[in-house]
Amino acid sequence: MTLLHEQTTTTAAASFTEAEVALLPTGAVEQHGPALPLGTDFLAAEAIAHAVDEAETDVQTVTLPTLPVGVSAHHRQFHGTLWTEPETFAAYVRDVTASVASHGIRKVVAVNGHGGNDEALNSAARAVRADGTAFLAPWHWFSDLGGLEEELFEQDGVGHADAVESSMVYAVAADLLREAALEDAEADAADSWGRTVHGAEVGFDTADFSASGAVGSPTEASREKGEKLFEHATTELAALVEWLADREFEALLPEPHR
Repeated sequence: MTLLHEQTTTTAAASFTEAEVALLPTGAVEQHGPALPLGTDFLAAEAIAHAVDEAETDVQTVTLPTLPVGVSAHHRQFHGTLWTEPETFAAYVRDVTASVASHGIRKVVAVNGHGGNDEALNSAARAVRADGTAFLAPWHWFSDLGGLEEELFEQDGVGHADAVESSMVYAVAADLLREAALEDAEADAADSWGRTVHGAEVGFDTADFSASGAVGSPTEASREKGEKLFEHATTELAALVEWLADREFEALLPEPHR
C-alpha cells in the first residue's frame, strides 16, 4: 500500500513515477447519533481507499492524506460536529489536486464518504478540468450500492447513521460502534431526511427533524451486511480506477483542451 504521508521525498518521487491514479479520501467529522463515531464518513472513505490501494492490480495508485472535515454545518447543533464552508472545502480539494498534478499524477479520485461534500467536490472537479490541471472524479461509496440497500435493508437509498452506515462502521471500525446505543438512536430517529410543509422545505438542519441525529433504522445493521457493502464499494472503486488508467489524460478534458 502506498500512503503518501508515510513516504520520504525520495521514495515519493518513485511512487509518483509509477502511479497512474491518486486516491483522495474525503469525509466529515460530524454527529452520527449516539451509536456511531463522529468520524464515520472519513473512516469509511479511508478504509475503502486503502483497500483498493493495497489490492494487487495492474494499476498503481497512491493514497493521499485524508481530508477529514467537510461541509457539515447542517449538523452543527450536535456536539462534536466540525465544518467548513463549501467554497473553502472546494478550494482545498482543488489545491491538493493541483499539488498532485504538479508531481505528475493528473488523474485523481475523491473517495468520499459524506453526502454534504457533493456540491463542493463537483465544483472542484469542474475547475481543475476546465483549466487543464487534472481530472478529478468525485466518487461516493454509497451512490450506487448495486441494489444492496434493498436486498439487505429493504430500503431505497441511504439515510444518515442508519442501517447502511452503521453496517459500514461494523466493517471498518467496529471497535468504535456503540451497539448498546443503536436502539436509542432509532427510537428518536427520523423516518426520512428533511421536513416539508405544504411542499416547502423547512428542515434545513438535522436537528429540525431528528432528535437523535439519525435517519432510518440503525438496529437493522450487522457486521455481515457491512462486509458485503465494503466488498461492493471496493470493487466499484477498483473498476473506476482501471477505467481512468485506461484513458489518455487529454481525452478526459473538455473540448477546448483536446
